[in-house]
Amino acid sequence: MKNDSTFNLLSYINEKLSGRNTPLLVAIDGRCASGKTTLASHLHRMFPDSIVFHMDDFFLPPSMRTKERLNTPGGNVHYERFLYEVLKQLPNNAPFTYNKYSCMTNSLTAVQAYPATLNIIEGAYCMHPTLVDFYDVKIFLDILPSLQQSRLIKREGEEGFIAFKDRWIPLEEKYISYYKINEKADFVLSVHA
Repeated sequence: MKNDSTFNLLSYINEKLSGRNTPLLVAIDGRCASGKTTLASHLHRMFPDSIVFHMDDFFLPPSMRTKERLNTPGGNVHYERFLYEVLKQLPNNAPFTYNKYSCMTNSLTAVQAYPATLNIIEGAYCMHPTLVDFYDVKIFLDILPSLQQSRLIKREGEEGFIAFKDRWIPLEEKYISYYKINEKADFVLSVHA
């Protein structure tokens, strides 16, 4: 099902949650600056029994950034660690520990997680082929390039935007087009403002 209505998305999530006794997994993927983190925060506030996992916490550490790995679409995220530390733990519906990676310190910090009825996974690359079949609801956020640019300049500054334009956006676009991520989504929401 493809849909571009936030109202329909919320209705769909409510329907999926109704009478459910296993955790619901919702993935929010999409282009940078399209509002993935914002949508995850809104869902988290709307559904009290929810938790958010950020793919930014699974950025690929320098020791794994080989030329071969970075040339593979979606290879700049540590999806294997996310699979084993988070996705394979959620069905157990019991507390578990996973590690958040910090780019600033190049270190891992252990975090205790408590699975909720609604488990929200947000961030680019969260619908990587290794992970996509675990999700009950898949959302793709799209954005016009001009709006993406203005949002990134506002968020990152002019210099920061250049890094996105030259490095991060091409990597994301390669991943999105190679794996046809938007076509795998249940909902495609387009950001216009």
